[in-house]
Amino acid sequence: MAGNWKMYKNPQETVEFFERFKLLLGEGHQCQVVFFPAAIDIPAAVHSTEGTAISVGGQNIYWAKEGAYTGEISAAMLHAAGATWVLVGHSERRHHVAHETDADVLKKTQAALSAGLTPVVCVGERLDEHKAGKAHEVLVRQFAGGIAGLTEEQFAQIVIAYEPVWAIGTGQTATPQIAAEAHQLIRSETEKRFGEDAAQSVRILYGGSVKPDNIRGLMHEPEIDGTLVGGASLDPESFVRIIEAA
Repeated sequence: MAGNWKMYKNPQETVEFFERFKLLLGEGHQCQVVFFPAAIDIPAAVHSTEGTAISVGGQNIYWAKEGAYTGEISAAMLHAAGATWVLVGHSERRHHVAHETDADVLKKTQAALSAGLTPVVCVGERLDEHKAGKAHEVLVRQFAGGIAGLTEEQFAQIVIAYEPVWAIGTGQTATPQIAAEAHQLIRSETEKRFGEDAAQSVRILYGGSVKPDNIRGLMHEPEIDGTLVGGASLDPESFVRIIEAA
């Protein structure tokens, strides 16, 4: 169960969040929990979760190890700051922030793996593509360009997140059936490229307006291995309810 904080919270707010979150979460859950705070909050998040099973990741990296790339952060820098995960190819970076291509996603995924980070590689269709019935086409293209170029060993170390762009921050959520069908397609593409074992073992998360009131329906689908939560992960009570329901 992953929480993407996007551009919210400062370091002090991060510390206050985890003080409350750790008290609420307890030890009874059986989920792997990962947070993706803003880069400036990573040291505070790492310190606040020290000694717990909670992991911390970055929201983005650049594929080069170092260089004249103002404003960018390398995978090695992120790892040195204590992060162990990273988001790659989030729809907001693909379509709004940096117009990342599938080729960019592949290079960033490879860079993350080389630095010892676990990348969560995001795929998903826009609203116009969804309405035009092109979701299948988009997912196949994104898999081919951003994931299929990995080696079998590299692929075994990644997590995939299906996040329909039309459901992110809109209040709309893909029905459990729509989400499951997309996950099945991703597993099918995985089997074609990496084999049946890889298709069965890869973890695929759903992301798109996940909330406490819709998590149970989503997690009832065997194809859905977890969720990438946005706004609902900013509130400790809300995110704990999602984890407990899962």
